[in-house]
Amino acid sequence: MDGRALTAGELARAAGVTPSTASGHLGRMLELGLLALERQGRHRYYRIANASVADLIERLMSVSDHLSAAAGRCKPVSTGPRDGALRRARLCYDHLAGEVAVGIAASMVARGQLKFDQDGGMLMDTGMSLLASLGVRLDHRAQALSRQGPFCRPCLDWSERRPHIAGLVGRALYAALLGEGWVRAPTQGRAVTITLLGHQELERHFGLALV
Repeated sequence: MDGRALTAGELARAAGVTPSTASGHLGRMLELGLLALERQGRHRYYRIANASVADLIERLMSVSDHLSAAAGRCKPVSTGPRDGALRRARLCYDHLAGEVAVGIAASMVARGQLKFDQDGGMLMDTGMSLLASLGVRLDHRAQALSRQGPFCRPCLDWSERRPHIAGLVGRALYAALLGEGWVRAPTQGRAVTITLLGHQELERHFGLALV
């Protein structure tokens, strides 16, 4: 989910299964188009095929937690990762997720800059202006013609259980936050670091008072 390509052995160790079991599952997922394969010499690396598959995984993680809670196997108030840094801000494949991402979306919805419904998301002109002022590069015509996926859509957050922004807008927003120095990309794993400047600017522009 952090966009890396990993070997079958690495994935087997992470999942706690034998290499042969991992290879069998990976082969089947590859056939179904859920994974993409990269070859380098004699090595084979697997990665999530695209953002749509990553979104499906994030939603399945939410459903899994909910079903486990309903069955009495875990506390219903405990959702998402236990790690505080992951809950605060993390990568959801190619866009920002976690408390910060949900807070940004909620702020924009409350101000009428963004609309979410079951059919998708709509970025209003005031939202476009706000994001443009923050260095987010968006062009309606170019994005409308793009084959890279939806322009703007809600993505149910694994830990917060509320939507954050995905699609081309989500990718552009994360790229801008990196470029402006509000966040630092993960060196390993999925946790995104919010910088001191990021704390100040997130409160200034979105009213997010991060402790």
